Amino acid sequence: MEEGEFYTIETFTSTGKGYVREDLECNHYMKNFDAGHILLRLPRAKQLLATINKSFSTSAFCRRYLDHLGETKYLMALNNLCDVSTVQSYLHLCNIKGSYVSKFEHTILLRLTCKKVISRDSH
Repeated sequence: MEEGEFYTIETFTSTGKGYVREDLECNHYMKNFDAGHILLRLPRAKQLLATINKSFSTSAFCRRYLDHLGETKYLMALNNLCDVSTVQSYLHLCNIKGSYVSKFEHTILLRLTCKKVISRDSH
């Protein structure tokens, strides 16, 4: 860890058995930090990637966030970005049937003499 870097700490809690597993369909996405420039053939994929870069950079997002930004008819473009490994998809986190799983998150910025918590919201 070095000064000036950002880190996100995610804590998961559950009313179930206390562990989570991936299941169901994909519902979250994140641009790959190490993804270099990839030639995209679909103009819609290029447009969607521009939205992702501007709005989320390499932070996680879900389709609902794209909807709120006014994006429409983007599923094929999003799948294309996942197929070429520009964007990574993530499955639902589940526990035992009938239980709830919640995630709490803080993002911190490392300074020379301290850390600064730049988020206080839970998701």
